[in-house]
Amino acid sequence: MSQTIPAIPIRTCAVILHDRHVCLIHRERPDGDQYSLPGGLVHADEEVPVALARELREELGLDLAELTSIPELRWVQDQITTRPGSATPFRRLHLIHVLHLPPDARHTIADTEQDAEDHARIVWAKLDHAAGLHLYPAVGEAIDTFTSAPDQANPAPVLLPPITDRTYRWR
Repeated sequence: MSQTIPAIPIRTCAVILHDRHVCLIHRERPDGDQYSLPGGLVHADEEVPVALARELREELGLDLAELTSIPELRWVQDQITTRPGSATPFRRLHLIHVLHLPPDARHTIADTEQDAEDHARIVWAKLDHAAGLHLYPAVGEAIDTFTSAPDQANPAPVLLPPITDRTYRWR
């Protein structure tokens, strides 16, 4: 008997760090504030690093080719949730990179999300504050490792706890 392998959309995103702050996309929603890591879906014909570079350029105006450091894949997080108004499960696999932004590059990042109609604000949150925000994907505990272990001696596990209806509420 042949089994069908489900196609799971892949979202690549980045924890962009600069001077103990993290870059987030902030949206004010009726049920509360939502903070997202910059990134987006990988197209079927794209490699993950290319997709991440495209998304960061489209959303933030950040050109990875101009940086001396490159994003490093750090965590993977599975998501299977139910979105409000839908009975169909929402499935996604998040590939979460970390990018230490050089000091002279922060000024190149846009103030608002460049490819969204709502032009959501780009904010820089202190690491210890960001870990407690309503983040998408749900990487607060992983981000918190940067505050408690700046030398990254005790990084979070590669496979983060999944995002489920029990652990995450859509806003």
